[in-house]
Amino acid sequence: MRPDAHRVQPDARHDVDGNPLIERYRPNERSNHWVTAILFILLAISGLAMFHPAMAWMAVFLGGGQWTRILHPFLGVLMFVSFGWLVIRFWHHNLLEKQDKQWLKQIGDVLHNREEKLPKVGRYNAGQKILFFVLIACMVGLLLSGIVIWRAYFSAYFPIGLRQFSSLIHAFFGFVIIVSIIVHIYAGLWIKGAVGAMVRGTVTYGWARKHHPLWFEQVMQDEKRAGIKTETAAEMHAAQSKHDAH
Repeated sequence: MRPDAHRVQPDARHDVDGNPLIERYRPNERSNHWVTAILFILLAISGLAMFHPAMAWMAVFLGGGQWTRILHPFLGVLMFVSFGWLVIRFWHHNLLEKQDKQWLKQIGDVLHNREEKLPKVGRYNAGQKILFFVLIACMVGLLLSGIVIWRAYFSAYFPIGLRQFSSLIHAFFGFVIIVSIIVHIYAGLWIKGAVGAMVRGTVTYGWARKHHPLWFEQVMQDEKRAGIKTETAAEMHAAQSKHDAH
């Protein structure tokens, strides 16, 4: 008998091993996230290319220096709009709650992966929520300072002192957001399954129960109220074995 003979064909609610899945991100949420991510990469590359001569070679990715200077602000506006949709979608999930303060006090347990000692986490933990608001502050700062130094359209309306100050502020927020995104990527790789959730849109019950137990409990309550019956992997394998025996 082949090793995978008892595997169940995956559907919208189960993986290939029969493990039940929870939808963590809808398709439009995932596409919104990846559009924002792609725009961020293009902006980071073009911004660094214009920031220092040592990184000017990066301008080649946007067609050279002239095209980089032209496209950078337009891409910035697009990213602000795309990120704005993310904020609207996820704002209510990122409001700080009582357990978040305790989570921050136990940051040592967080760094050492002692999740069993931490308070129950909802859809996002306190670190993710803080990062969310840091990104909002950076986006607003980049947009406002970027308008002031956008020479083709707006900079002539502002005094030179404000333009110089805005250039410094723009570079500062650019540095902060690049570091923040690096932290975001590292955290996603650190927690196995987090990146997959944004790629596939689903997570296993075990993953949700371990990393976001309050959110998992809420999903279970919602499914119960909706009358959705979820088979466990054991139930599915038992049913498959019974079928094979006959």
